[in-house]
Amino acid sequence: MNPKLDLIFSRRSIRQYQEKDIDPGLVQDLLEAGMAGPSAVCKDPWHFIVIRDKSLLAVVAEGLPNGSMLATSPVGIVVCGDLEEAHDGLLSYLLQDCAAAIENILLAANALGLGACWLGVHPREERIAHVRAALDIPDHVIPVSAIAIGWPSESKSKRTRFQKNHVHLERW
Repeated sequence: MNPKLDLIFSRRSIRQYQEKDIDPGLVQDLLEAGMAGPSAVCKDPWHFIVIRDKSLLAVVAEGLPNGSMLATSPVGIVVCGDLEEAHDGLLSYLLQDCAAAIENILLAANALGLGACWLGVHPREERIAHVRAALDIPDHVIPVSAIAIGWPSESKSKRTRFQKNHVHLERW
């Protein structure tokens, strides 16, 4: 692993957090990092719902089968995409744009010493409906994911998931 890429290799899904608040300035940094991501034709269809209220975090977590850590995190960010703002109104572009923003937030959290975990919402209709209802999200806006964020109370070693058999040179 190239040490210049430690930020990437050390980014891991962190599911256990200290009971310690996150400064609003750091949350702002995460949002700015997310919005620095690329988007198709610079449409930036993403919207971010920042949740600090513990009871609301618990409600959202209830609808995410693998999302119990969201209820114990000091901050959750729900990443949504607006179909009316997406390039050509296409879901595929919206999802790619939101995924780029999500990865930027995850890398920024790691760079700031925070732990984060990406929780899938889209394409599971029951999850989308639950998050939409819990957060009053309009119909043309799609909740794509939730990110649990906190000061880590667990550590994981850096790693690569490189698989040579998944690399094709020139052609398949």
